[in-house]
Amino acid sequence: MTAPHRVEDELLDVVDEHDRVIGPEKRGLIHARRLRHRAVHVLVFNAQGQLFLQRRAPTKDTFPDRWDSSCSGHVDTGEDYLQSAVRELGEELGLPGVKPESLELLFKLDCCEQTGQEFVHVYRIRHDGPFVLHPTEISRGEFFEAMEITRQISENADDFAPAFALLWSRLQSACGLEPQG
Repeated sequence: MTAPHRVEDELLDVVDEHDRVIGPEKRGLIHARRLRHRAVHVLVFNAQGQLFLQRRAPTKDTFPDRWDSSCSGHVDTGEDYLQSAVRELGEELGLPGVKPESLELLFKLDCCEQTGQEFVHVYRIRHDGPFVLHPTEISRGEFFEAMEITRQISENADDFAPAFALLWSRLQSACGLEPQG
């Protein structure tokens, strides 16, 4: 009988300050020592331009029960950012077989406190659902108007994962998604 999979034992690549791979290490050690590593966030917009946000499961080890990007996750050892984004769409939202060319790289975030020392590539895809949410990752999800997301972050930032709040701010600046008064 094999031991159950432990998330802290997953292998991720540790990277240097220029996002170059140094070598693999266990996720638990990377987080405990605050080592630089890689992650992806995918923003899923529907035909009406609304963004699907996930509510992280209450059992998550980081930022449980907070709103976050449509899907996100670590880049596994040996993967590149785009491969990871495609994998995460399948695992978290039940969208297997997404073609890599259907994802648009919006921007990159450097590692910092808000990202948990992760270099992050942020992608966009259009999809109207339905989604099959991974129950140990996501407690629920829904589509939101951009102005509503901005309002909720300004009124209750602690209800959002810090990396999402950072990337939302960057997206607003890049795309002119300023709140209308």
